[in-house]
Formats: sequence, C-alpha cells, structure tokens
Amino acid sequence: MMKDKNIAVLASGGVDSAVATHLMCEEGYKPTLFYIIIGAKEESEFSCTMEEDLEMVNMLARQYGLKVETVDLHKDYWDNVIEYLTDRVRRGLTPNPDVMCNSLIKFGCFYDKVGRDFDMTVTGHYASTLVKDGVKYLATSPDPVKDQTDFLCQITPQQLATLHFPIGRLQKNEVRSIAEKWGLAPAHRKDSQGICFLGNTTYNSLLEHYLGTKEGEIVEWETGTVLGSHRGYWFYTLGQRKGLRLGGGPWFVVGKDIDNNIVFVTRDIESPGQQCNATEFSLSDFHTIATENLNFVPNDTPIYFKIRHSPEFESGHFSYSERLGRYVIRSERNIRGVAPGQFAVVYLPFDDSRKICLGSGEIHSKL
Repeated sequence: MMKDKNIAVLASGGVDSAVATHLMCEEGYKPTLFYIIIGAKEESEFSCTMEEDLEMVNMLARQYGLKVETVDLHKDYWDNVIEYLTDRVRRGLTPNPDVMCNSLIKFGCFYDKVGRDFDMTVTGHYASTLVKDGVKYLATSPDPVKDQTDFLCQITPQQLATLHFPIGRLQKNEVRSIAEKWGLAPAHRKDSQGICFLGNTTYNSLLEHYLGTKEGEIVEWETGTVLGSHRGYWFYTLGQRKGLRLGGGPWFVVGKDIDNNIVFVTRDIESPGQQCNATEFSLSDFHTIATENLNFVPNDTPIYFKIRHSPEFESGHFSYSERLGRYVIRSERNIRGVAPGQFAVVYLPFDDSRKICLGSGEIHSKL
C-alpha cells in the first residue's frame, strides 16, 4: 500500500543513502531523491566531480520509479562552511567542517530552500532517534565504528524534528548485504573519506590554496631548540604526529605561537603537563540538540564524550561553571590532543546499546 507522506531523501550516490531509500520504499513510501551540489567558491581542482554520484542516484531512482532533483548549494557551502574552516585555521584553532556542513548545509540551507515542503527528511547517517518524556533525542547507532552522531552534534531541535535515519539500527555489513541482495547500484562503492569536495587532492592543498605558505620554525617545547622549518602553522594540529619530517622521533605537535608562526613539538606527548593534554577543559557556546533547556542536567552529571571521531567514548563529568560562564568537562583520564576549536560531543547513557547525544561545544581552553 502506497503511503502519502511527503518524504525527501538526501541521496549521495553511496551505499548508505541507497539502502535508506530502499527501506523507505519497502515501507510503502515514494520519496523524492535530492542530490546536493556543494563545493569550493570557484571552479578549481577542489570542485567535486559529481557525474558518477548522479549516475548512481539516477540508477536508484529508475529502479524504484522515483523522482530526482538537484539542489545547488555551492555558494552556500562556501559562505558558511569554507569560510568557517579557513577562519578557524587562520586563528590557530582545529575546526570540523563536516559537523558544520551537516548543520548549516544539509539540514540548514536545504531545509530553508526545499525541505520545509516535506514531512520528513531521510539520510543515510548511522544514527538513531528516540522519544523520552515527549522529547525527540538524537541517539547512537549500534555500529560503534560507523556511528555518526558526533558529525550531527550541531543540528537543532527543529532540524531533528523532521529527520529520519533508516539505517541507524543496522551494522555496516548488514547495509552492504541489503544493497547486494536487492541489486542496488552503489552496493560495492567505497565509502567517501574526508571533506566531500576535495576529490583527488588533499586537505593541506586546500589550506595552501586559501591561506598560502609562510616559512616558520619548528621548536622543541622543553628546550627551545630549533629542530627544523615548516610552511605555515595552519598546516598543523595539536597532537599531530605525521608530516613533521624530523629525525630522532616520534615527534608530536603540542603548541603553536600564531603571532610568530612557530610550531612546538615534543617527544614526551604523554606528559600531563603538555599544552595539548588535559583532564579538564571548558567549552564555548554549548549547543543542545533536543532541547534548548539544560535544567534537567544537574552539575557534575556523569557523561560520555568524544573530542574526535572514533569508536571509543571517554568517561567524565559535565558541569556549568558560574565563575567561567561556560560548561566544563572533567575527564576520568588524561586526554591527549585536546585542541581549542575542536567539538567536544557530550552523551548521556540511555540503555545497553544506545546513548543520547546531548549536544556539543567548541573546546575553549584546558583548566
């Protein structure tokens, strides 16, 4: 029986959104597939080659008799995400453009231009939702390796209200099996990696394109000894190990002097005294996903959290500091590679298989 709910599917040409589409059709829906065009400000080596993606989306549409539309958010992506990325990197911070792409583009600009005309927006993210006491929450996927709730940590309650994640209850191997069983075109396509529009180039090439290069010194943190040179502090993040080209290592980036273009390194990365190691840190502008009111979360609440995408959660406590005027995370262990500008994503326990994603804030400073 065909259902009459008006549904938009964000179709990327990959296996995850293809299986999400299949599952909606299996339930009797007839969704419209939308392919979002995003990229850099001008035509360059950073622009996406979308022909193969669109071919996959169109093959999927033909298989199920669905309509395909493209939505050009190219300029919106530049004005919102790339500007955010280059601004944060120039200031010596550690941004996450994928987080902002989800919040500002896929569920922000898309909703404003198209999505508001639909009852539901469906994506192939590995995430789930649950309702507790009448409030809809973002919750984790049972696949810890593929869980993408940390990339959704800046979406709003209004965006979450119409979102649906059909594959969020599945493991990745189950998604592949469904795609193979039903002969979906992207069944054997590799998962995309990194920032979506980079194509065959690198993140550092993007930074060089927009920020240029400027020679500076690489200095040992403990002794002040100059060990080598670099082409700009913006190419380095706290905790970084690869790409330093220094002998006698391993060396790790532990600090940056933005004014003097100096990158500080150490071989003693595990020391709790290092600038990039912390057991407590404060957050700027904590953003909640399900509700704007955090009164239900008392001070010193036990939480799980992540400061980077990984299958593992850290354990700690979450409080509001009246003195600082900011939320604070106190970790149960020393965390390596804590960098200002990173998103710290906070989770509350729910049951044995899922956690609620409370929200996130940019790391401001260690305490």
